[in-house]
Amino acid sequence: MTAPERRRPSSETSRAVDRSTGELATLAARRMEENLAWYRDLPAAERSQVGLVAQAGISEFIAWFRTHEDSAPSAISIFAKAPQELTRTVSLRQTLDLVRTVVEVVEARVESLAGPGDEQLLRESVLRFSREIAFAAAEVYAGAAEARGAWDARLESLVVDAVLRGEADDSMQSRAAALGWDEVGHVTVVVGTTPMTDGGAAASVDAVRRAVRHEGGEALAIVQRTRLIAILGGTEDPLAVVSAVSERFGEGPIVVGPTVPHLFAAGRSARAALSGHSAAAAWPAAPRIVESQALLPERALAGDVPAQRLLVDQVHRPLARSAQRALLATAEAYLESGRSLEATSRALFIHPNTVRYRLGRIEDLTHFDLTEPRDAWAAGIALALGRLSDAERATRASPRPQLEETSKPVQSTS
Repeated sequence: MTAPERRRPSSETSRAVDRSTGELATLAARRMEENLAWYRDLPAAERSQVGLVAQAGISEFIAWFRTHEDSAPSAISIFAKAPQELTRTVSLRQTLDLVRTVVEVVEARVESLAGPGDEQLLRESVLRFSREIAFAAAEVYAGAAEARGAWDARLESLVVDAVLRGEADDSMQSRAAALGWDEVGHVTVVVGTTPMTDGGAAASVDAVRRAVRHEGGEALAIVQRTRLIAILGGTEDPLAVVSAVSERFGEGPIVVGPTVPHLFAAGRSARAALSGHSAAAAWPAAPRIVESQALLPERALAGDVPAQRLLVDQVHRPLARSAQRALLATAEAYLESGRSLEATSRALFIHPNTVRYRLGRIEDLTHFDLTEPRDAWAAGIALALGRLSDAERATRASPRPQLEETSKPVQSTS
């Protein structure tokens, strides 16, 4: 069954509509100025571009109406006259406001433009064309969003990769600025495993971004093989945010690096979080969400030199000062004796209460409680690393021994 042929307008109506192009464009611009606050607030150049879109819509409608074609109008070419950047300035809702305004202008002129009996035909044609414009606008904005999303994802990947490599150069700064991260503070790098999802890496990254944004923060994220790496921004309490979004990560530990002031200092947080995630397997009882600082002994055993230095600076160095030598001897004796107060007091010829007092002073200086098994284990590693560091320094500082002459020089017989 064929569709009924569209009734054709009279030549009088076609001529009147054809002559009204300039008038309708002027009326539309005036109506937008009066009714659309967002249009009045646009810079002059962008207002001109929006006006061109409105004028193009009127021209395309008149050309379609004049040809008396039965096929549906194609309105996608209307938006070809505007630059792609306009989709960033004018939202889809505002574009539909623009279409509605233009339709109202044309409808208001139907009585004066249509010949006798063509009024209803002209109204129907206007509504039919406006529907096509709405569909075309949705298509344009969907395409722009898809292209922008792909470009933003590429920029995001480059920025996160630069952070992981510690390359805070000019190109990284410009890319971060394009993503709106040039002024984001309280930045923390988080490393976990990639969840098993149907959407793959892209779905995991999007899920983390949305979840962090729901908690009031910002996030950049990438999937790197089996690891899901996220950079959180604008979060003064990153542990609370990570706890709220932990379901977006796969099974296993989620390691939270130290918080740094801005993205360009995030390399330090990234190194600590990555190192902690690699070493977390050495602590079977570790909580699911764990700070990289809590994994210092595991990181040190795995060969993380910065973690080794941190442990030495936190434990061995304060106790090795001349004023604290008694505390260093107490810590070593206490750990060597299997954390026995009595054995330590006998080894040092001091009262057990003195041992207790010194253990309290050690905790004050190092923040390690040697009466706790994990703290004692970590402190033992730190003291061993400190002794190795002292021995290495002493070796470098000692003068080289000179070889003694074992024979007299040979004299010439000539």
